[in-house]
Amino acid sequence: MKNGKWRGPCTPGGGAVYGLGLIGALVYFIQQSTTFGQGVLGVLKSIVWPAILVYKLLELLQL
Repeated sequence: MKNGKWRGPCTPGGGAVYGLGLIGALVYFIQQSTTFGQGVLGVLKSIVWPAILVYKLLELLQL
């Protein structure tokens, strides 16, 4: 802690990577939708795709 600010090993690039992943997932899910309802569901899925990915990975590894 220096001058009241925490300086850790984090880099600001993680937000950019998540943002690009969000946009890519949004485009993918919107292209796959055939109805308005599926499009709305696709937007919601694109927001939470990292959680779904981790869940499926842990399910696959049976942890």
